[in-house]
Amino acid sequence: MNRRENLKLLFTGSLGAGLLMTGCDPEDSSIAHEPVLTGGTPGGRTEEEKIRDAKLLADQFFTDDERKKLDTLIDIIMPADNESPAATELKVTDFMDFMMLDQPNYQTPMRGGLMWLDFEADEKFGKPFNELSKDQVLEIVELVAWPDKADPAYEGGVKWFNLLRNLTCTGYFTTEAGWKYMGYKGNQPNVWDGVPEEVLNKHGLSNPEKYSALYLKPEDRAKVAQWDDEGNLIG
Repeated sequence: MNRRENLKLLFTGSLGAGLLMTGCDPEDSSIAHEPVLTGGTPGGRTEEEKIRDAKLLADQFFTDDERKKLDTLIDIIMPADNESPAATELKVTDFMDFMMLDQPNYQTPMRGGLMWLDFEADEKFGKPFNELSKDQVLEIVELVAWPDKADPAYEGGVKWFNLLRNLTCTGYFTTEAGWKYMGYKGNQPNVWDGVPEEVLNKHGLSNPEKYSALYLKPEDRAKVAQWDDEGNLIG
């Protein structure tokens, strides 16, 4: 099973989707906002919401050192392949920064986990996390990336990495590129050619030929139907 199929299974499960969107255990109820990276979500925003968004977007939670750590980690979680870009290309770190300000309950666990990276890097390799080689980074990630295999001593690190992974996936899959990668189509305009032929045949009926030119077409979606006094569709 490839990565795309794994992700589809994860996102089609209601529980999995809930966890990705909140970064929480099932009993938690906080819901993360959609990513807001360019001045507010389009449409339906009140003036108060726009002002709040602008204020949050003008601020920054992560330090440059923390952002470098996150860029390294999110591209391990969601690397580029021949079907999709890496997480850093989709500015997932910017999304996380917004989430830290929008949902302050994330701040302490996230910053604690980023501090732990330096502690573990110093213990194992005698230098800060951002100075590690790729292989050394992966060695630390392996300690916490697999909950079922992790040493109980790393329970806190596992929980933190789960949060990081959940936020990474949420940020990634709430972008246009993420939707395309998943094959998500959403609501698509269609052409209605009347009641399906097999249904009509089953009941001994047929579509009135005189209405064939009036059936709904995408270019006519904004038009209002007109009827005569006897209830016949005329345009």
